[in-house]
Amino acid sequence: MKRNITGRMLAAAIGAGLAAYALVAFATLKPGDRAPAFVAQASLGGNVYQYSLADALKKGPVVLYFYPAAFTKGCTIEAHEFAEAVDQYQAEGATVIGVSHDNIDTLKRFSVSECRSKFPVAADAESKIIKAYDASMPMMSTMANRVSYVIAPDGTVIYEYTSLSPEKHVANTLQAVRDWNAKHKAQ
Repeated sequence: MKRNITGRMLAAAIGAGLAAYALVAFATLKPGDRAPAFVAQASLGGNVYQYSLADALKKGPVVLYFYPAAFTKGCTIEAHEFAEAVDQYQAEGATVIGVSHDNIDTLKRFSVSECRSKFPVAADAESKIIKAYDASMPMMSTMANRVSYVIAPDGTVIYEYTSLSPEKHVANTLQAVRDWNAKHKAQ
C-alpha cells in the first residue's frame, strides 16, 4: 500500500513537471515580429477606458504582459511587482499594460487592489488579443499563458519572455527596455 501511494505521488510529480514544461514550450511572437495592433477595454484605478496599443506606442516602448487570471496567486504576485516597478519603467519612457481573459468588471477591482492603480489591465474576454500574440495556454486556448513582451515604438517586438513563474517578468522586461534605450540613445 505504501509503495502504491509513493508511486502515485511520484507519477503525479513527474506529470506536473511535464505539464509545466508543456506550458512553456509553445510558439510566441519573437523579437523582430510585428506586434498586432489592438484596442480593448481596460481599467486603470477602477476607471474603464479604451486602451489603444498604437496610441501607447506614440509615447515610447510598451511592456505588454499576459497573465492567466486576476486574483490568482501568481497573477497577484506579478501585478504587485509590476506596480512596484512602474516608476522605473516610466523613467525609461515605457508604459505597462496587462491583458487577461477576465471580464472588465473583474479587472476594475484587480486594477485597484492588485495593480495598485499604477498601470492598466485590459479585458480580452474573447481571447482575440491572446491568440494574436500566440500567448494562449496550451490545451486552454481561451486563457493566457504568462508571457511578457517589450514592443518598440515602431511596433516591433524587441523582447519576449515566457514562464509560468511570475518572478522574472519585471526584471527581464525592465532590462530589455533599458538595453533598447541604451542602444537607441547611442545612435
